[in-house]
Amino acid sequence: MESGSQDRNLPASERKLKKAKEDGQVSRSEDLSHLAVLGAGAVSVMTLAPVLFDRFKETISRHFSFDATTVKQAGSMVTRLGDATFIGLAGCVAFAVIISAAAICAAVGSGGWVNSLKPLMPDFGRLNPLSGIKNLFTKKKLISIAKMCLLTSILFAIATMFLTSNLQTVAALVMQPSSGIIAFLTKWLTSGMGLMLLVILLAAMVDVPLQIFLHKDEMKMSHQEVKQEGKESDGNPQMKGKIRQRQRDLAQKGSVNAVPKADFVVMNPTHFAVAIRYDEKTMQAPQVISKGADLLAMKIRDLAKQHSIPVLQSPMLARALYANAELNQDIPSALYTAVAQVLAYVYKLRAAMRGVGPMPADVPQPFVPPELDPLSKTLAAATP
Repeated sequence: MESGSQDRNLPASERKLKKAKEDGQVSRSEDLSHLAVLGAGAVSVMTLAPVLFDRFKETISRHFSFDATTVKQAGSMVTRLGDATFIGLAGCVAFAVIISAAAICAAVGSGGWVNSLKPLMPDFGRLNPLSGIKNLFTKKKLISIAKMCLLTSILFAIATMFLTSNLQTVAALVMQPSSGIIAFLTKWLTSGMGLMLLVILLAAMVDVPLQIFLHKDEMKMSHQEVKQEGKESDGNPQMKGKIRQRQRDLAQKGSVNAVPKADFVVMNPTHFAVAIRYDEKTMQAPQVISKGADLLAMKIRDLAKQHSIPVLQSPMLARALYANAELNQDIPSALYTAVAQVLAYVYKLRAAMRGVGPMPADVPQPFVPPELDPLSKTLAAATP
């Protein structure tokens, strides 16, 4: 079964969430952005408006002040116009900076900072009308539409009640002095803006966790996707096995240089060769310092003979050590006795060659547990 046809009911892994973030896919709350923009805009207007109004009042009063000198020097009018333009642009820039900073902080607060340009890249797949229609009926879109309809209805109801309750008072303002009208309108607009921001604040408190939940739900994975990700993370088992085998082969070839340090080499006459070393002062048990098969085994044998290192024929022990012992590691404990017997023979052989003892008897054939001999296991498996 394809992964696309399976139910995605498993939580998204950290690897998938990280990749989605790199692609620009994070949870974003539009209501939190709206709250930040409207709130910062309202505060900016209330903070900057008095200063700007005072400057505009001063500028306009100078603009409408004329005398003979002003009429004769027409260039002064251009200077006045430049001053007024500068004040207006400064107010607009300050307002834009505040709004932009609020929008960025809201986006970062809801989904974190994303260093990705992928959402800005052209995607011609979005031009497909079938895909566009399909995206309109996703769970996230339907919830978003329902949320916007509910929020619009609440705002419309509050605005209707607010306007209705103050309609007569606003209509009667024409009879009031201009200073009283401005003060009332300021208070009235501030109250209306406060009610609207309160509604959006409540909506944002609901929308932020909702968007996080929808994003995690959208990122859910199927069992097949989890397995595929595990393979990609850990690597294909067959490929990893080949790599490990290649690494072992390289290590075995490199271990040939250690043969001159060995106490003896044990061989299966033509297929395997294993070099053993034991130093009772530094080692807890004998160690395999070199091993190889076929041509590499012959090379180990020849190098051992060049350095007068005993080469002993013990097929079962050679196969067991080759299959179960790692380079520069203690041999398996089940082979301690077998290797000890061969070591004892080697020590007697060296003593005899120095003339301090009799020549030992035939090379011992120590007992090797059948479960450690690959040939014994193969024969046992082939026996019906």
